[in-house]
Parts: sequence; C-alpha cells; structure tokens
Amino acid sequence: MKAVIVEDEHVAAQNLQRMLTTLSPNVEVIAVLQSVNESVEWFSLNPAPELIFMDIHLADGSSFAIFEKVNITCPVIFTTAYDEYALKAFEVNSIDYLLKPINLKNLERAMTKFHNLQPVDNNIESEAIAKLLASFRQGAETYRSNFLIPHKDKLIPLATEKIACFYTGNKNVNILTLDNKIFVLDATLDDLCAQLDPARFFRANRQYIVAHKAIEDISIWFGSKISVNLVVLAPERIIVSKARVSDFKAWYTQ
Repeated sequence: MKAVIVEDEHVAAQNLQRMLTTLSPNVEVIAVLQSVNESVEWFSLNPAPELIFMDIHLADGSSFAIFEKVNITCPVIFTTAYDEYALKAFEVNSIDYLLKPINLKNLERAMTKFHNLQPVDNNIESEAIAKLLASFRQGAETYRSNFLIPHKDKLIPLATEKIACFYTGNKNVNILTLDNKIFVLDATLDDLCAQLDPARFFRANRQYIVAHKAIEDISIWFGSKISVNLVVLAPERIIVSKARVSDFKAWYTQ
C-alpha cells in the first residue's frame, strides 16, 4: 500500500514512518512533503496514493489550502498538536486524526479504521473534505485576533499576539502587554476564554489567562502546584492548582 506523509517536522515524519513500519510493514511511504506548495505540486503531477498522513499546520500555511488547489479523493489521516474545534469535523467517512505526539496505539486505531473502510464514491469524499474545510474556516473566525481598547477619546488597536496575560484586579479585567502596558477591558475572563485561541492562551486560575509566548519559566510551588513566570512582571504570582497542572503541561508542550 502506497502512502504519502505531509509533515514539515523532520523528526515527526521519521517517527511516523518508523511506527508505520512496525505496525504495517506493507505500507510504502512514497513521498514526504514539507509544505503546502510542495504538496500541491506533487499531487498535481503524481497519481493519488492510497492513504495520506497530513499535518494540519505547515510552515507555509494550513494544509487545508492544499484541498483548494488540487483534488484529493483518497482517505486522509490528519495529524495535529492541537485538539481544536475543527477536529469534530473529522468524524466523516474515511477521515481520522491523530494528536501529536503520535503513539503506536492511536496510529493502530487510525489504521484499523482505514482498513475497515468500504469503497466510497469520490463525490462523497469531496463533500466530506469540503465540510471539513468549511468547519475549519468557521471555527477560525471565532477567535479574537485584535481588540479595540477605549482610552480617553480614542480606540487603541491591540493585537492578541502582543498580550502577555489577562487578569482581574480592582473589579476590572485588565490586559498586560508584552511591552509592559496595562489596559482595562470591558469583558469577563469567562467571555475571553470563549473568544481566545486555546492553543495560545490558558486559563491558569480564576484571576489569570496567560499567553503561551509570554511564559518565561515555571516554578515548582507548594502542594504540587506550579507558579507561572512571565517575561513581564505580573501584579501577583500566577499559581496553577494541582488539579490543573497536567492540563497546563499538555497545553504548553503541544
């Protein structure tokens, strides 16, 4: 059986090939593609393989862009470091997903699903991919990328990528930026959790939402808790409870 891997991390591609050899010796990986552009070119010039393993986030963009430029009708097993909103769309015929880091058990599950597939009409496959792409776009639009902060007689634009954390203080929700500025925001932390990309922001406790890129280091704290230290000075120590430490570690290492 011929397979193609679309993956821009060399080590991840090697590990996947190694596990495939262990699990399914009959699988021949005929190409490892590292970008959207390279994938579009390869699929345009070569016959379709029987199976594709495809990372969602590539160096030059989302792999969903590949489907907009070439017609892919063979089954696809997506891989991703983020258990995101779009993953619910994978529950369609012949499509599965693997969360990184991929382990042998989950790969075996996906391969079993692939081997149990009944032949499907290409139009059904195309419709499934279209639904997946639409779901991805719809979900992506729900995440805030910018805020407009009222200040005197102006509205100040603030990109989420410049935010270190959100925190409650003096009965307000405040924004602390990476350049150490503070703004007051008319929102609640619960509202913000629904608006922010969960891959980039984490609700550390009832008072703080922290940005992934703002974390400098992490201290071991009393009672199996951890203290999150930012690249800027937060108004108080940011403590993650023992019950949430595992969630935090999984989020940070995605």
